[in-house]
Amino acid sequence: MIVPSRYNKTKKINRNNASLLNMNDIIFLKPGDTIGVCAPSGRFDTETFNSGINVLKTLGFQVELPETIFQKKRYLAGDDVSRAETLNRLFSDPGINAVICARGGFGALRMLNYMNWEMIRKNPKPFIGYSDITAILMSIINETGMPVIHGPNVVSLATADEKTLDSFANSLSGLKETIEMPSARIIREGVGTGILKGGNLATLSHLLGTRFQPDFSGAVLFFEDTGEPAYKIDRMLTQMKMAGVFNKIRGVITGS
Repeated sequence: MIVPSRYNKTKKINRNNASLLNMNDIIFLKPGDTIGVCAPSGRFDTETFNSGINVLKTLGFQVELPETIFQKKRYLAGDDVSRAETLNRLFSDPGINAVICARGGFGALRMLNYMNWEMIRKNPKPFIGYSDITAILMSIINETGMPVIHGPNVVSLATADEKTLDSFANSLSGLKETIEMPSARIIREGVGTGILKGGNLATLSHLLGTRFQPDFSGAVLFFEDTGEPAYKIDRMLTQMKMAGVFNKIRGVITGS
């Protein structure tokens, strides 16, 4: 979950004064709340998707499935404007308590210019996803100051293990967790405190040089990726280094 290092989980957002919204304002869910599903990226396998939806229901949530998420345009879940409008509607709908993405893949970057960031800022709610969804996660932080959740997409919930599901449920409900990494390899020792920012390495590197480039000043940077050969990871990290990203951060966490 991308949140500040210190926060008050009992603090409530003043919805009548959205200008007060900042990274210390976090909304948590309770059983019976409704989670809306969007599909900002690639098309998804229906059977796997339905299994993931059943997991959300098992956790006690209602699920809203807009018809538009089942659209198809080549390798995308509909055209850019339609995908963005669906996400905008889910944020503007007061009956939707949180938004989760169907899957990653590719396509989230294409819809950033069609997002209504001001409306999203005035209608804060948890937004959940990972992989290609990193583009939206980081842009929400930059454009609105809202905290977001780097967590499972719907299709990945279908095969998630018990530890992942427990962590996911705790993040949504506000139960504090201590993450232990007994087998972690420490490359450079030190102590760093900051807002956790990051996500998919390839997507982060693609945001560099755009108006949506994340501000990593004072942040603890984390990144993940899968299936990338060493030379591509080298290239992406070199790009981030040359862009000055590592000059501003307070720490790095990565893993497979």
